[in-house]
Amino acid sequence: MDLSDELVTDPYGVYERLRTTAPVHRILGTDGRPAWIVTRYDDVRAGLADPRLSLDKKHAQAGNYQGLQLPPALDANLLNMDPPDHTRIRRLVGKAFTPARVSQLRAPARAVADRLLDELGHDGSADLIAAYAAPLPVTVICELLGIPRDRRGDFRAWTHALIVPDSSRPRAAEQAIGAMMRFFVALIAHKRQSPEDDLLSDLIAVRDSEDGQLSEDELMSLVFLILFAGFENTVQLIGNAVWALLQHPEQLAALREDPTMIAAAVEELSRYEGPALLAIRRFPVEDVTIGGVVVPAGETVLLSLSAANRDPMRFPDPERLDIGRDASGHLALGHGIHYCLGAPLARAETEIALTALLERFTVLELDGDDAAQWRRSLRARGLKSLQVRFRTGAPGR
Repeated sequence: MDLSDELVTDPYGVYERLRTTAPVHRILGTDGRPAWIVTRYDDVRAGLADPRLSLDKKHAQAGNYQGLQLPPALDANLLNMDPPDHTRIRRLVGKAFTPARVSQLRAPARAVADRLLDELGHDGSADLIAAYAAPLPVTVICELLGIPRDRRGDFRAWTHALIVPDSSRPRAAEQAIGAMMRFFVALIAHKRQSPEDDLLSDLIAVRDSEDGQLSEDELMSLVFLILFAGFENTVQLIGNAVWALLQHPEQLAALREDPTMIAAAVEELSRYEGPALLAIRRFPVEDVTIGGVVVPAGETVLLSLSAANRDPMRFPDPERLDIGRDASGHLALGHGIHYCLGAPLARAETEIALTALLERFTVLELDGDDAAQWRRSLRARGLKSLQVRFRTGAPGR
């Protein structure tokens, strides 16, 4: 069945229909090629941890949906790897996202959030994605990697071109990839000449050592993935969270009344309106039975994180946003060995972004009927723009 357009315009409605009729369905991806989509929580969670479902494209059968295609210099990343290569590279970068390292980033992230809110002023309207949700995580991830301000480039435009196909600009993705590669080549060369106390300099030092832990393509691909995933997912998580709270004023009021609920709220918001509709595509290395359906080796499997997170067999009344809910076990950031490496940082940034926003503005509401503009993507769930009105001071002023 060709559900690519429906999945873009009404993902949760489609997922509910699919989930209630059968656990696994044969669909066509955005490129018109077939894939199997899995929608029930238990099957999705098991699939995320199943070593028979490979991320390595060498196991892909020709003619099936394969998703975004990148040049080799950007393709040698964790989203295309199985152990032992995945284990080797994840270990190298894992130290950047430990709880201790993330804790050190909280104060700088809050300072960035406060500065961005200062720039918004006290009373007015703005696109909260462009003015707040996007610049906050890109600043944090660039600080982590050690990217100078004047070399940060237009990450939002590049990632948007890769995630959201535009038929009116058929070469947009290709041009974005070219621009990113030129940026990374120059950046790595600069850091080789002038290393600093940052993650990128550390990775370059590993690459240039004699122990062969990291190839040049793996180095560039890793930088690409950290920037792409570390930035893009968090923009979507922050933006989606604000939108969901504004759609549910009683939940927004509850969070204002008890700010200590922020960590639980972020978990529920991630479950309810997470940044990824689908996990990265997988390819069975042998025939695999999922939900009673046999998926042949080499065909494409799409595990729907959003469908699983709204499965009533796992989360009662899943269409209801409830920040008091125990949302532990949600799959918004994955599961198993491919669990999102930057999850602790994404959670911390979202907590900080929401806390600072609600502390600053006593009035925060959608600005018009078309305030939320969603991006058209089969895989990502995120806003192009979110127009809001805001005001400091007493709510009744």
